[in-house]
Amino acid sequence: MTAVPRLSRMAMLSVHTSPLEQPGTGDAGGLNVYVVETALRLARRGVEVDVFTRATAGGLPPDHELAPGVVVRHVTAGPYEGLGKQDLPGQLCAFAAGVMRAEAARPEGWYDLVHSHYWLSGQVGWLAADRWRVPLVHTMHTMARVKNAQLADGDTPEPPGREIGEAQVVEAADRLVANTDDEARQLVELYDADPGKVRVVPPGVDLELFTPGDRAAARAATGLPPDTRVLLFVGRIQPLKAPDVLLRAAADLLARRPELRSDLVVAVLGGPSGTGLDTPRQLERLAGRLGIEAQVRFVPPVAREQLVQWYRSADLVAVPSYNESFGLVAVEAQASGTPVVAAAVGGLPTALGDAGVLVPDHETRSWSTALEGLLDDDARRRDLAVRGVAHASQFGWEHTTDQLLEVYAEALAARHAIPVGS
Repeated sequence: MTAVPRLSRMAMLSVHTSPLEQPGTGDAGGLNVYVVETALRLARRGVEVDVFTRATAGGLPPDHELAPGVVVRHVTAGPYEGLGKQDLPGQLCAFAAGVMRAEAARPEGWYDLVHSHYWLSGQVGWLAADRWRVPLVHTMHTMARVKNAQLADGDTPEPPGREIGEAQVVEAADRLVANTDDEARQLVELYDADPGKVRVVPPGVDLELFTPGDRAAARAATGLPPDTRVLLFVGRIQPLKAPDVLLRAAADLLARRPELRSDLVVAVLGGPSGTGLDTPRQLERLAGRLGIEAQVRFVPPVAREQLVQWYRSADLVAVPSYNESFGLVAVEAQASGTPVVAAAVGGLPTALGDAGVLVPDHETRSWSTALEGLLDDDARRRDLAVRGVAHASQFGWEHTTDQLLEVYAEALAARHAIPVGS
């Protein structure tokens, strides 16, 4: 009987977006945060992590040490610039070749396991794991069949090629990591995943950074007036994330409550992404058409040390997405002591628990009413803030890493046909 190898080195694949990129614009978002936070904590537990990602600029070093034990390896696969995510399937062969070359320069058996993130990485991970004879653990983050079933108005559906590619990765993976029970069910029902290979591991939040703080100090740091009511959206500007739902709701609220025009600020923090890149000023034009351009502030993505100040500055954080595999923004806001109003879709009910307000649809009046009810109820907001901090405390990255290590151990044991603990 072959002994189970100790997990000492692993390859983490993030083809389409680098952990070094600023979340909130382009293709950088919660996946980037997930890769960075788990890689750092795995390294602290003694597991060396190589994160392979596509090089998007000529001046990038081949290898970048993110922290002791974590190296970001830039793989040349196609032109550095001008390729959208939809163009990357044609570069997977080149990316896989770069990953193979990197491993070939090491002693045999260098990597013990591959963890791929998003279906493009899963395609490469499938090949790498098969070639190296190691387990493949895969996290979807988003799924085409889920997104297409909940498509925002005017958004472009994901192509059949992506659905096929996702199904192949689901079949090939030794273990599938789902963010929530709902996502686990979708993997089984929509992709025919083997339930015995699906494990639920919720993402985490940096509980040392995202903490409650003084609102007046936070508003001074963000440049927001101290005596206003602030509604905050944080995320990439694209139809899937639905920032337009918040703008329309704010316009409806102001139409019914014109006295709030001098008292309300709607802050939209993020940059264009996905199909939003085709019309990067569309949201600003919408604010103008709605007659609320004086109330809306558009803010480019900020570092996480500044992001917590924006959360603390807000009276409410809105997450009106059409789909979220989890909803990291919601939990970060809760950890920062700010109540959250979110769409009742995907992983958001799990992310909020009983410490937020879920809106059952994306209708303007539904959102306007939900926002108004909370803005007018100081006691309820205070209660949600307290409960939100307690709820978010369950989602530390250390706990996520603990669970991932258990999944890795299972995958390694299964690959070598040895029960865990033997």
